[in-house]
Amino acid sequence: MLRLLLGALALFLSAASVRAQEWPNKPVTILMGFPAGSGVDVVARILQPSLEKTLGQRLVIDYKAGAGGNVASEVVARAAPDGYTFLLGTAATHGINPALYTKLSFDVEADFTPITTLADIPNVLAINPSVIDAKDVKDFIAQVKAAPGKYSYGSTGNGTGTHLAFAAFNKQAGLDMVHVPYKGGPDATNSLLKGETCCSFPLLQAMLPHAKAGKVRLLGVTTPKRVAVMPDLPTIAEAGLPGYESYTWFAIFGPKNLPPAIAQKMNASLKTALEDPEVKARLVELGNTPRYETLEQFKVTVKEGRAKWAEVVKAAGATVD
Repeated sequence: MLRLLLGALALFLSAASVRAQEWPNKPVTILMGFPAGSGVDVVARILQPSLEKTLGQRLVIDYKAGAGGNVASEVVARAAPDGYTFLLGTAATHGINPALYTKLSFDVEADFTPITTLADIPNVLAINPSVIDAKDVKDFIAQVKAAPGKYSYGSTGNGTGTHLAFAAFNKQAGLDMVHVPYKGGPDATNSLLKGETCCSFPLLQAMLPHAKAGKVRLLGVTTPKRVAVMPDLPTIAEAGLPGYESYTWFAIFGPKNLPPAIAQKMNASLKTALEDPEVKARLVELGNTPRYETLEQFKVTVKEGRAKWAEVVKAAGATVD
């Protein structure tokens, strides 16, 4: 009996190895939990040509926006672990959301196979000068503090990174503002440009074109250090709110029980894409910092990030309506 079991196991492992060597032999789908044109989507589109070349297959971006990325996450958590369905997740989907949503139908660690990080993404305090004409972070804080409840800030949705960035900022600075959640980055940006909200903490990459066009004013980035693309733009911490930081990462996840050989092959393919000079230059140009991690490194990142964001959510008092 033992020989039969060992024989069956050997056949299974051999078959799995063959499948991994043949993978991929058809298009690979990446689920996107945010709208087309959002910051996550931009990064995916930058990586797409290089990753398709490395994989030798077409990459299909499937948009399933909703619930802060949870809709797409649930689909991938329940997907067959055959290497043809992945998730473009974030520190929000796999760090913030578990602390905000008490009834998730999946576990962000147990139900996924972490593949690798793609980039660290800074947020930026952006204002519409026609609504609040602040010159810098200190001036912004002073003006808002002088008019409690007057100013509204936009976000990409309740519990998203842009919401928590502002909630934490307001808490630390002692500000009273009205939160206006939108369905994604494009809607939140439009509200800022139209003056429906005075300000937001969007991804830097989404604001650069509008800042260059003079439509918004950028007061500071949320990262511990300044970003290469805008070296003259101070951090929030150095510009008036010491100790403040709030940034996120984008990454790729597979469903749980993904064969190790396929997970490793996808990881290696993404590493190749991230090392592509054109891809690196484009990501940096948008204010992002490319970041590759091994399977094991990224697993630790997810665990530590989940714990970190749980503390941030609790401290900020953020809730999902």
